[in-house]
Amino acid sequence: MDYLETNRANWNSRVPIHAGSDFYDVDGFVAGRSPLRSFEREEVGDVSGRRLAHLQCHIGLDTLAWARLGAEVTGLDFSDAAVAQAETIAAACRLPARFVTADVYDAAEALGRAAYDIVYTGVGALVWLPDLTRWARTVAALLKPGGFLYLAEFHPFPDILDEATGTTVTHDYFDREPQVWVEPHTYTGGEVLEHQTSVQFQHGLGEVVSAVCAAGLRVEFLHEHDFTLFQRFATLEAADGRYRVPGGAPKLPLMYSLRASAGSGPPPAPTPGHRPER
Repeated sequence: MDYLETNRANWNSRVPIHAGSDFYDVDGFVAGRSPLRSFEREEVGDVSGRRLAHLQCHIGLDTLAWARLGAEVTGLDFSDAAVAQAETIAAACRLPARFVTADVYDAAEALGRAAYDIVYTGVGALVWLPDLTRWARTVAALLKPGGFLYLAEFHPFPDILDEATGTTVTHDYFDREPQVWVEPHTYTGGEVLEHQTSVQFQHGLGEVVSAVCAAGLRVEFLHEHDFTLFQRFATLEAADGRYRVPGGAPKLPLMYSLRASAGSGPPPAPTPGHRPER
């Protein structure tokens, strides 16, 4: 199966459903709502006047939220439908932004090498990539000396637990086989998808950190969070837009955030014999 074309068709099908959903609330965004989480804004810091590239930007809400905070933004996504929607939203908000259609592995050529102060990747992105080593080297190639990667993601640990309660180990944490899913609806609900098949790839936390370090980036912090952004398990309790294990019960790592900075030299050469997957 061609994972890239399969996923592109799937995400092109999602775009009109997502754009019209309460989940994304595009009208609310145009009116001034920000989708960025408070911990992201705190950990990234002041972006005024800084060049920011958002990889796998989907319909561009997070990208444009950084623009509202003063960043000079460029969003990249492999879905032409998503990029077109992002451009429409940017025009409605009268926000300056550039959006580019390209595979994330081609980002350095599509966006410009050593051109950005910040490379940002939002939640739910890495599961669509088969090769994190190649991804991290792409990020390193985009960054100016002294720039940094900021990644906020769902923690891989909960993926080994049962879907109902999140209390029993039912899946192998180290399973790296591609996962093929056929689902009639996207996570926002709504209409039946025209293209229902997707291919996903699981990555452990150590795999993420190792890829970032191997690309020559210096990890400044790795923060694990005891909350997530949706009802991951039925047992989680919601408060202030976050979902946590109920008080008194042992906590789970549900999200993480990582920041890693670029040095003054070019990223290291690929490991001999390493042949990244496409």
